[in-house]
Amino acid sequence: MCILLSILFVALAVVGLSVRVLLKKNGRFSSQHIGGSKAMRERGIHCVNTQDYEMRHQKKMDIKNL
Repeated sequence: MCILLSILFVALAVVGLSVRVLLKKNGRFSSQHIGGSKAMRERGIHCVNTQDYEMRHQKKMDIKNL
């Protein structure tokens, strides 16, 4: 009985989280990445990979300018 109740709750959670995707034409889940957030981009905050690339590129440019 407990297992069936747990499965029911999990199924309801999945349906609840995917309502927008299921009901909207060409529906998609919104991006959960930092780079996909407009507010974060406005503040100049990027994901770790992007920041790492920028720092490596900046160091190369600094070395070339010496």
